[in-house]
Parts: sequence; structure tokens; C-alpha cells
Amino acid sequence: MDAEEVSEPWDGLSVCVAGLGVSGRAAARVLAGRGARVTVVDARDGAEQRGHAAELEARGVVVRLGDGEGLPEGTDLVVTSPGWRPDVPLLAAAAAAGIEIIGEVELAWRLRGPGAAPWLAITGTDGKTTVVRMLACMLTAAGHKALAVGNVGTPIVEAIGGSGGSSSQGEHAGPYDVLAVELSSYQLHWSSSLAPEAAVVLNVAPDHLDWHGSMDAYVGAKGKIYAPGTVAVYNADDDTSTALAERAEGVDRRIGFTLRVPRPGELGVVEELLVDRAFTDDPARNAAELAELGDVRPYAPHNVANALAAAALARAFGVPPAAVREGLRSFVPDPHRIQHVADVDGVAYVNDSKATQPHAAAASLAAYETVVWIAGGLLKGLDVDDLVRSCAERLRGVVLMGRDRHRIAEALARHAPDVPVVDVSDTDTGAMDRVVSEASALALPGDTVLLAPVGASFDMFANYPARGDAFIAAVERLARDARPARPGDVPRSSR
Repeated sequence: MDAEEVSEPWDGLSVCVAGLGVSGRAAARVLAGRGARVTVVDARDGAEQRGHAAELEARGVVVRLGDGEGLPEGTDLVVTSPGWRPDVPLLAAAAAAGIEIIGEVELAWRLRGPGAAPWLAITGTDGKTTVVRMLACMLTAAGHKALAVGNVGTPIVEAIGGSGGSSSQGEHAGPYDVLAVELSSYQLHWSSSLAPEAAVVLNVAPDHLDWHGSMDAYVGAKGKIYAPGTVAVYNADDDTSTALAERAEGVDRRIGFTLRVPRPGELGVVEELLVDRAFTDDPARNAAELAELGDVRPYAPHNVANALAAAALARAFGVPPAAVREGLRSFVPDPHRIQHVADVDGVAYVNDSKATQPHAAAASLAAYETVVWIAGGLLKGLDVDDLVRSCAERLRGVVLMGRDRHRIAEALARHAPDVPVVDVSDTDTGAMDRVVSEASALALPGDTVLLAPVGASFDMFANYPARGDAFIAAVERLARDARPARPGDVPRSSR
């Protein structure tokens, strides 16, 4: 079944939706609303899954819980949730039977009707959510009805369904002028016909290799975001992003962004300004001022790059410079991304719990001159030697936590042997208090205590926000204890 065939009415098509997560439920709702015969399968069978199943069954969807392996008989098409690996039995059986497998993103693209909102798409190892939110702010500032969708929260099929189908999102009902679309490598793997109006690969570093099987496969998935007719935006400071744009066939044009002074055809930085030398009337001679560095919040080199990437996509859609600036100023950063928590005794405490792999942690560490680094967690097989080597000179000390902390300790011993290292083996609920206390003891006025774990959180916490929240709470307790006593304070021993 090719893209032309599935663009016909969905009525009566037998579709298996693999996974009862957010995107799977959204796909099932929209498909059922289009008349498809939908069966959802999921290996889980808990109270939460039964509640979701009841809601879908009321819409005529068949739900099979406790069975994530069997392919329903008579299936014409499989729509898989992004987390399902290609080698799971159900998907392997579908592939062996010649049944097409797509993801929710590809489904949303195929569901688009005449006059559908164009997509401005973002992928990359790091920065996707920040860029998609910045972009949505710029588009809104220009007067467009825009929505950030994808991994950022709202499933794309819900936005598509809202403009003529069965959206359940209420306040997210369309139609929209434009969609800012965040895409993971998983979602792109299961896509084949996407053609965004403009798209960017922000950066590429090793990640999710256990899912993709190799770095080449991971890079290849990212490159699928560029399609014939797309304005291909690339990071001129990232070799892989640049190479993917150069290799992309049939793109409308290629636009770079850089932290250096831009050349014609690029956006970049001139002194304290973000400037555009790509979308002006004469890029060889003229540049348009877009914003000031101070408009980028929180300020860090990698976040300036995020702002430039968002601006390039916005400018490709015709957003004027003033709206780029206004959008940056109205942007509210998500928590747990280089989030300043407090200053205690002249030391800044910064929460970047979202830095769950080496590339993200390196960008975070590079934003500060002298750092007491809090690191550790699940490294997912990724190497940290290059990271430690690159940041060794700015480390005041390191506090390690989590299951794979020994691997970071070994890299520190090789590349930063003179840096003090504290190993915290605690895993109970009070572990973060000890971590923050040890980091405080290592820090001097002017330093930054930085939680940039470089590992996933699941060894000790439910997720990276929970880890970040624990850090914030520990810093707040440290700040309270460091505050000079004031009249009326109750002694701690009396509480």
C-alpha cells in the first residue's frame, strides 16, 4: 500500500495500532473517526490501560491488553508507537507478511486534507523541544495560529483531526496556519512521505543506538526530515547536520545557522546581535537584525544556536524580524533545562537534569567557566571520555551518583586526575541532599554547581523531571539553612 492508495477514504480499512500510549490512543481515535476498523494491542494490562481501553471501546475500537506480540488477523496496515523497536514480534510479523508499518507522524501526514497547515519540522539529538517552543512563539508573534506538536506534548494526529476529524484536545482544535513539529529519530524511522515546508537537523551525536542498531541508522533516520521541496536548515557548526543537508536531494534551498559571523545564506552572530544573511533581499550585502543575545533565555551558547535554528524556520515561513525578537522575549523555557535554581553563598546552582547523554552535558558544561559537576545515572552504553576530556579544565570538582558513576570516575581518572571526585553511593530518597551538600563543600564563590547527569534517571528516579525536582528541593533546603537567622526564626532543634 503506497501513499497514493492510503490517501483514499479510510472507511473499512483494518488497522492495527501497536501501543496504548499517548500517540497510539490518538491514532486510534482519529482512525476510528475516519471509519477504519481499529484494533489496539498492548502487552500491559493494568488499571490505567483498562481505563484507556474503555474509552476507546466506546468509540468502536477493539483493544487487546496483555498481548503485545500477536498481529490481528486481516490487518491491512500497522501504526506503531515510536518506542516499539522494529524487531519486536508483532512488527517483525507484519514486515514478513508484507504489511506496511508506519508511525503516528506518517499517519498524520497522510490524513492531511486539501489546504492543510504546512509543517515546520525539527529533529536533532538535543534542543528539539526548546526550538519547537521558540518557533511557536515566533509564529504566534507574527499573528499566525500555530501549534507545537509531536514529542512536545500534543500528538500530531490530534491537530490534524482537529481540522476536520475527531480531535479530543479541546483547546487544541484547528484549523491552524502552521504546525511546529518536533520529531524524534524513532518517529522519522517509521515515516516515508513527509515533506515539511522547512525542516532542521539541529545536531547529531550518538544516542538511541540500542534502538537503531548503529550510528549510521540513527543518522539516516534524522536525515529523512529533508524532502524534495523542503527548505533544508542545517547547523553549519555540526559536521553531520551539514552533511545531511548537502546530501538531501531536491530540497528547495539550504540555509545554515552558526555561532560565528554568518556568510551569505546563513543566520549567525555579529557581536551582541543575532542576524540573518539568508532571507534578506541581498544576502551578499545586507543583513537583518533579528534579536540581541540578551533576548535568548536562558543564555548559553547552545541555546543561542537553538534560537537561530528557530529563527531560520520562522524566516523560511515569512516571519518578519520583529516577530522573531518578540517570540524570543515571550518564550518561557521548560524546566530542567539549564534552569537557574538559586545562588547560595556566591555559588550558582543550575538544574539541567534533561542532559541525559554526553552531547547535551557537554553543551551545558561549556556554558560555565568553573563548575562543580553533578553527574551519573544510566549511560545507555555511551562513551564519556570525549566529554570529560573536553570539560576537564573547567571542573572545580565532581560529585558522582547513580548506577554507572564508576564509568565516569574512570574517565575522570584518565583525563582529569587532579580534579576532586566525591562518590555518593546512596540511592534512598535523601541521596540528592547528600549530593548537593558534597557539591557545596567543593564550590567556591563564582562557581556553578551544575546537575548535568549525562545519564538517564531510571536507576534512582521515575524520570528526569523527578531527578530535577529532587535537586531543586535539595538546593532550596541548602539555601534555607545557609540564610542568616532573623528575628522570629524558630531554632531547628525546637521544630
